[in-house]
Amino acid sequence: LSMKRMTVGNDLNDDGKNLIVITGANSGGKSTFLRSLGVGQLMMQAGMFVAAENFSAEVRDGIFTHYRREEDATMESGKLDEELSRISGIVDRLSPRSLVLFNESFAATNEMEGSEIAAQITNALLESGVRVSFVTHLYEFARGLHDEKMSHAVFLRAERRPDGTRSFRLIEANPLQTSYGKDVYEAEFGSDRARPMQR
Repeated sequence: LSMKRMTVGNDLNDDGKNLIVITGANSGGKSTFLRSLGVGQLMMQAGMFVAAENFSAEVRDGIFTHYRREEDATMESGKLDEELSRISGIVDRLSPRSLVLFNESFAATNEMEGSEIAAQITNALLESGVRVSFVTHLYEFARGLHDEKMSHAVFLRAERRPDGTRSFRLIEANPLQTSYGKDVYEAEFGSDRARPMQR
C-alpha cells in the first residue's frame, strides 16, 4: 500500500505441517507475509472474516511473536541477552497447542552461534507440539533444518527476479546462502557507490 501498487497475495498450503521457514531476498515480503499469518490466525480465532480468498487453520491456545527489537537504550543488556530473555518469557507461557512467529530472531550474534541457538529453540518447540513460523537470514540454521528433510516442514523463499526486482511472492524453495542485500544497497546508493575507494 505504501508503494501505491496493487497488493500481492500469496498462497500457502501447510496442511499437516508444524514448521514454516521463510528465507530469501531482503525487502522481498518475508516479514509482511509472517505478519499476515499471525493476523489471519487472530482474526479467525476471534470469529472475524479473514482478509484472504480462503483461510483454514486449527485453533491455537496462544499466539506469540518474537520479533527483532532495537538496541536497549539503557544499556542494561545486550541485544542477544534481551532476545533470550524474551524467548524465555514466551516459553514459560506456551502450551503444546501454541503458535510462535519468529522474525529474524537470534541474529544479534554471529552466524554459527545464532544458527545453533535458533535450531535448539526451534527443535525443542517442535518436540513439545508447538507450531513455529520463522523468518530468517541465518543460512546455516535454515539449511540445517532443510537438510533434515522433515515431512512436517515447508520452506518458502521470497522471490527475486533476474533483474534484481522483488515480486513479493513467496515460493516453495530451499534456502540460499545470500539474501541479495546488495540489491537494496544499490537501489539506495547506486551501483557506482559500491566500487572500492581509490587512493
